[in-house]
Amino acid sequence: MAKPPSDKLHRLIQSLSAAEKRYLRIYIRGKTNRDSKYLQLFEQLAQAETYQSEQIKTAIYGSDNNEGKKYPEMKAYLYDLLLECLHSYDEAQSVENRVTRLLQGVTSMFKRGHYRECDELLEKAFKIASRYELFAYQLDIYRWKRHLAYTRMDIKFLHSELELLDYQEAQALQQLNNLTAYRSAFFQMYALIKKDAYQRDPNRQQLLRNIIPDTLFSGPEKAVSVRSLIMYYRTINLYHYASQEIDSFYETGKKLIEVIENQKEFLEENQSEYIAALFNFIIACGIRQEYAEVRRTLVKLRNIRPRTEDDRRKIHRQYYSSMFALCQFTGTFEEGRAEMIRCREEAEQLHSKDYETTSFYFQYFYIAFGCDDYEEALDYLNLWLAQPRSVEREDLQSLARILALIVHYELKNTLLLDSLIRSTKRFLRQKNRMYALEKRFLELMKDLIRSTTADEQKAFIRSFESDWNTIPGVNALNQIFDLKSWIDAKISGTTFSETVRTKYEKLLHHA
Repeated sequence: MAKPPSDKLHRLIQSLSAAEKRYLRIYIRGKTNRDSKYLQLFEQLAQAETYQSEQIKTAIYGSDNNEGKKYPEMKAYLYDLLLECLHSYDEAQSVENRVTRLLQGVTSMFKRGHYRECDELLEKAFKIASRYELFAYQLDIYRWKRHLAYTRMDIKFLHSELELLDYQEAQALQQLNNLTAYRSAFFQMYALIKKDAYQRDPNRQQLLRNIIPDTLFSGPEKAVSVRSLIMYYRTINLYHYASQEIDSFYETGKKLIEVIENQKEFLEENQSEYIAALFNFIIACGIRQEYAEVRRTLVKLRNIRPRTEDDRRKIHRQYYSSMFALCQFTGTFEEGRAEMIRCREEAEQLHSKDYETTSFYFQYFYIAFGCDDYEEALDYLNLWLAQPRSVEREDLQSLARILALIVHYELKNTLLLDSLIRSTKRFLRQKNRMYALEKRFLELMKDLIRSTTADEQKAFIRSFESDWNTIPGVNALNQIFDLKSWIDAKISGTTFSETVRTKYEKLLHHA
């Protein structure tokens, strides 16, 4: 069976920004002539929404089969040329690349005996590395300074400056180790939360505490650099989120944003941490039901001008997931549906499947459910359940099966519900997630499908509601899906969206 043509060149070109494409056109012209087939191939692939190998080859070579045989080699050359060009483009955008280029210059000058020029390049590199706290590069610079003094037999320098150089190197090493420790703690916390944000495990709190030892987290003064301070607040912020210490989650999130916004050079160089900080702060404001502040922070997030395609995608993902959550909490599901349409239109422009992920499918389900469109809600829920099995968010994987029972109940699929209850019970037991809430809810669903009158069903739901405050885990679950409002809606005879909106308006009234 013939191997299908590779589309990696097409995917690379399609992922480029308009500025990158302009830069690439100029670069290709500088390496080839203006009418080169390489530039023709670039333009063909830039315009093609889908990769059609034979059509593009014909557009460039016509019916000349002998010339067409060069097509694979031309693709390979252009791909390498684009990588070379993008390396050049990124060098101008990244401070780390600027320092690397300066240190490469030191190596070149040193080989040719131009030691004074080495000093000048090292001084430029040191200014950048110090300003942006690039500790690993600082250590390279100190190593070069020693090596230059040794090569020139500069005993005067070694005698007068060696002690200071040793001190500076030790300080840079301490700062690097400090930053590394905070980064390690952050990723441990992040991994634990991504696996299960609301794990109901009696050892949960101790696992969280073990990640943040007092040697690093007794206070912000333990961070010995701005980069470490940012990682300190990012980690402790996640800890408070996972511990459901909402006020502390809010306060540390606010402080983190303040630290980042006060460091303009770091913000210009790396927007990812700022995007994540704004997103987590939106979550904190949402949980505290400070929705006006949610909207203000959403505007701030939306107004970031991304420097990279990765940042552009993160802004898209974080903005829409936050906006959907706001609509869910406030009961403005029709606004959510309008945002959902815009989200999907923008996702098409991003040429990525990243925005049809588990969290978006779940939120699309929530919006459709709030609009009483149960068929659409079920479609999105099935898409969620069809995702590859992963340890990521096992709590949501389990919740999806509970929600499927609710949707089928709303669709009056009584015959199907009985088998779904059994399969859900098996899944929860296999995942060791048959907690008190899940067990009690499955009992409710059994009662509902066996009841014969609407009054009897309402009585079962009232019984479940009366036990609400005694069932462990209900508050954690309610932060993901407002099951309580669904229960209240069934009792009062109103819609789910009306119940959520009424609850939100009462909160505003009492605020």
